[in-house]
Amino acid sequence: MDIRRWLLILLCVGVSSVQAEDIPVVPSEIRLASETWNDYTNADGSGLAWDVLRHIFEPLGVKVQARTEPYTRSVGLAQRGEVDAWVGSYRDEATGVLYPHWSFDSDHIYALGLATTPAPTLATLGTYRLAWVRGYKYDEYLPNIHTFKQIERRNGILAMLEYRRADFYIDALTEVRFLLAQAADPSLFKLTHIAELPLFLGFADNPRGQALRTLFDLRMEVLVKNGELKPIFEHWHQPYPF
Repeated sequence: MDIRRWLLILLCVGVSSVQAEDIPVVPSEIRLASETWNDYTNADGSGLAWDVLRHIFEPLGVKVQARTEPYTRSVGLAQRGEVDAWVGSYRDEATGVLYPHWSFDSDHIYALGLATTPAPTLATLGTYRLAWVRGYKYDEYLPNIHTFKQIERRNGILAMLEYRRADFYIDALTEVRFLLAQAADPSLFKLTHIAELPLFLGFADNPRGQALRTLFDLRMEVLVKNGELKPIFEHWHQPYPF
C-alpha cells in the first residue's frame, strides 16, 4: 500500500466510521489555482488561504503547488483538469467540478460606499446600484439584486464611488480594507457587513480530483474537531469560521 495511504489512515482515525478501503491513494502534490487576494493568496505563496491549505495537505505528504491566475481562468483550469482545484469557490458556483462537504473558510462580504450614503442591509441592498469584479456572481448569492455592473479590475473603484457611478462596491473584507487603505481621505467612505458566504475548493472531476476531495474532507473533519486551524486565522487577524 502507498505510504501516503497508511499515513492518511493514521491521521484520520479521529473520523468516525472510516474504513481503510475508504482512504484513497492520493497524489504527492495538489495543483491549486487562485486569483491574488491581498494577505490571502499572495503571489509569493504567503497569505491566510495558502497557510490553511498547506496545513490541510502537507502533513499528509501532499505538496501544495500554488498558481496565480485570474479568477475565471482558475475555474476553467479546474474544469479542464489542468489544475486539481481552484481556491475560493462558492457552493455549486460552477458546473463540471466536484465540491467537498467542508468549506475551508468564509467570505466576509462587505459593501464599500460613501459615508454619506445610507448603510445598506441584506434586505435593502437590491435597491442600490452595485459593482463588483467580473466573475464573482454575487447576484446569485445575495437576494433581490437588480442593478449592478461588473468591472475588470479593482483600481478606480474609489473614484467610481466618489463620482457616484455606483452606490456600493461589493467584495470580501480583505479586499475592501485594502482599497480603503489607498484612499487619500478614508473618512469619505464606510464599510457595511452584508453576508457570510462559505468558501470551497472546486476540484477537477477526474480521479485525482476525487482522491484529493476525499482527503480534504477527511482532514477537515479532524482539523475542525481539534481546532488546529484556529491559530492560523488568529495570525492573519481574521475571524475563525468554524
